[in-house]
Amino acid sequence: MLANHIGFYSLIMGLLSSILIFIFSLKSYQGKVIDKRIIPSSFFQLFFVIVSFTSLVICFIISDFSNETVFNNSHTNKPIFYKISGTWGNHEGSLLLWLLVLTLFLFLFLINSRSELKQYRVLTVIFQQVIIIGFFLFVLFTSNPFSYLFPKPIEGLGLNPILQDPALAIHPPILYIGYVGSSLIFSATLAAVIENYISKDWAKNIKLWILISWIFLTIGIMLGSIWAYYELGWGGFWFWDPVENVSLMPWICLTALLHCVLILEKREILKSWTIILSIATFTLSMCGTFLVRSGILNSVHTFANDPSRGIFILSFLFLLVSISVIIFFLFHKENQNDYKKIYFLSKEVSILVNNWFLMYFLSVILIGTVYPIFLEVLTDHKISVGPPFYNKLIIPFLVFFLVFMSIGPNLKWIKETNIKNKVQLFIFFLISLFLSLFLFYKSGQTNLTITILLSSSLYLFIVTIKDFFTKDLYNLSKKIAHFGFSLLILSILLNSILSKEVIVNLKVGDKFNFKNEKIIFNSLENSRKVNYESVVGSFTIEDDKQKIYEFKPELRIYDQPVIITSEADIKVDLLKDKFLVMNIIKGEEYFNVRYQIKPFMIWIWISVLLLAVGGFLSLYKRFYEK
Repeated sequence: MLANHIGFYSLIMGLLSSILIFIFSLKSYQGKVIDKRIIPSSFFQLFFVIVSFTSLVICFIISDFSNETVFNNSHTNKPIFYKISGTWGNHEGSLLLWLLVLTLFLFLFLINSRSELKQYRVLTVIFQQVIIIGFFLFVLFTSNPFSYLFPKPIEGLGLNPILQDPALAIHPPILYIGYVGSSLIFSATLAAVIENYISKDWAKNIKLWILISWIFLTIGIMLGSIWAYYELGWGGFWFWDPVENVSLMPWICLTALLHCVLILEKREILKSWTIILSIATFTLSMCGTFLVRSGILNSVHTFANDPSRGIFILSFLFLLVSISVIIFFLFHKENQNDYKKIYFLSKEVSILVNNWFLMYFLSVILIGTVYPIFLEVLTDHKISVGPPFYNKLIIPFLVFFLVFMSIGPNLKWIKETNIKNKVQLFIFFLISLFLSLFLFYKSGQTNLTITILLSSSLYLFIVTIKDFFTKDLYNLSKKIAHFGFSLLILSILLNSILSKEVIVNLKVGDKFNFKNEKIIFNSLENSRKVNYESVVGSFTIEDDKQKIYEFKPELRIYDQPVIITSEADIKVDLLKDKFLVMNIIKGEEYFNVRYQIKPFMIWIWISVLLLAVGGFLSLYKRFYEK
């Protein structure tokens, strides 16, 4: 109970600190020097939020069910690790974590930006405080994590068992760092527009925060995909779930922004486009928050079902976007120097064209996510938009995107003059075309679109490998990231083409022949764990080469809440995953068994890690240069 009170009053003190920082910053903007009280106040703001968040963690650890958030999302038998992760595995706690990251980023910005222009620095703090105060009010008035229950319940309702997983425990905090980083980019961009500071120097400085945001969003999405792959029992890593989409959209926008800032840093052009992308990235992050928190999305990991919360976020988002649009039109003025000649054969044109493709992909995903919502509101009819919609609209344009991505990095800035040296790029394209035709001949596929897509992905893969054999290793981070992306696309494509699946109902002792393999259901074993009953199936899979694989998929029947989950058993090697999961058929002695062969799965995860490594190396180079 004490921790509950400390947490609540710390939140109020944090809000008061925010108001003080806002007032100090306004005075500093009007004066000649920065108020020395801003940084200490920012430290106390962060300190109070840390105290509040720690108090909530303690409430979960000690199972203080007088706290409504703990009561709704925990119980006494839950393992300690999931009690802690349950702190942010719910609506109220996740918003408190969001607030923690917001205040941390502001404090780090103040420490790291001492050499920046004074007016720009102060304005960034002002805009960031508007966002922070908005979230403080949102948490305190609509999503208070310290609501008190009396009389105190004896037991809690528990956390959704599918959220009790190590990958999902660390997935939200990492994802939030990516989301919240976009708020600082947004604030810094508006400040730079007002101060007419959109320049090469600003691009170098803002690139730091773009990279941090992009890296953590990349890793966060990867962890969510890994969790979906082995925990949901569907054998896939991406399902175009609306909540998956709302994390992918800011990532696409951040990717476009990162490349656009490179052009701004090199040639000081595309200023307006950089500003628009900065605003759009933050808007998409906030839209994702609105869609998840309002309860209007039907998803396996939607947090809340309270329209009043959604209205608050939507109104706050509308206010922020309106302010940003007004600032853009009032303060951003293109100078004559901003209009520089751009040659068609140049690196900046290839980046710009790929930006257009990214915006098209973003538009498709946005429409596919939002259209069903509007249709339901207008006609009261529910529809679901799945993979066929995205595949038909994205795949044809993905071919051109991959080709431009293959050629672009090999062109020079301003103008490419030595075309003869690019003959090898054409040779690599022919090689990739022959390789794709050979693969399709061997696999028995006849789809022309997939053949062309495979050719373009192989082309990018070969070109990015070639880049490592050049003498110039200065852009090693870029080469690793581009190679990681090429490996990701190629792995996903080969995985989708070569995957095999069988779904069959079996009982103990049954056998089933699947192509060149035999599935044998040997036995069942029941046991009692801390907070669930475990039913483990023993399966043997034999192939025509006399190789034997033992599988132990598990069913877990949780106590609180009473939910049955399926835990897949996955055999992983460098070429393929063998994936087996079983489910109960009610009232039957049979079990539904899903067996899949998923080629190149591990390379999907490795490729995303390479993307993040490329980002980290670029971040390191940024600090080293500074």
